Amino acid sequence: MARIAGVDIPANKRVVISLTYIYGIGPTTAKKILADCNISEDIRTKDLSDAQETAIRQQVDAIKTEGDLRRETALNVKRLMEIGCYRGIRHRKNLPARGQRTKTNARTCKGPRRTVANKKK
Repeated sequence: MARIAGVDIPANKRVVISLTYIYGIGPTTAKKILADCNISEDIRTKDLSDAQETAIRQQVDAIKTEGDLRRETALNVKRLMEIGCYRGIRHRKNLPARGQRTKTNARTCKGPRRTVANKKK
C-alpha cells in the first residue's frame, strides 16, 4: 500500500481510482495529476516505481487536501452561521441549505419522522 497525503491508497486498484481515496481529489484531478507526472492511468498502484510515487506525492502536496481542506470547509460553514445569513441559519437548524423542498423529502437532514398525535380530521 502506498501512503500519499497521510492516506493509505489501495494497492490492487488502478492509480487513477486509488487517488480518489484522498479527500479533495476526484476523478478529474486524479487524471490531471497522472498526466502531469506522465504516468498511465491503467497501471496498478502496486506496480508504481519509487520515482513515480514521489512524483505523485509532489503533485498532491501542491493541492489542498485532507485536513487542510476539511478545516477550511468547516470554517466556511462556521462563518456563515456566525454572521446569521440564510444559509448559516439553515446549517444551524440542520435543514437543507440549497433550496430543496422540505414538506416532503429532506429526511437525511431532518432525521426520522416524529409523528404528531391527534392529527385526524
